Amino acid sequence: MRKFKLHGGKGGSAITVRVTPRARRTEVAEVLEDGTIRIRVTAPPVEGKANAALIEFLADALKIRKSRVEIVAGVRGLDKIVSITDLSAGEVQRRLQDWIDRNESD
Repeated sequence: MRKFKLHGGKGGSAITVRVTPRARRTEVAEVLEDGTIRIRVTAPPVEGKANAALIEFLADALKIRKSRVEIVAGVRGLDKIVSITDLSAGEVQRRLQDWIDRNESD
């Protein structure tokens, strides 16, 4: 599996995400060539529903509160930069990989 595109910072880390709304299920679909994580969400891209679903999914997958996940760029587009507060890039990588491994067989 490819490495995620993660960036470390003083207050946490940031990931690049490409969202696919209106999917059958919410899941990590793949890691693209450039390290961007493609995440499918069941919510439609209207009134911030897909963004809310993305934040809820990432908080659940990373086992953190939703308040620690913030879309800092790309709120209106499919490509986003998501900030994760108080988690290092390495820890985000480990937790997302754990989620992928747990849900791979579904």
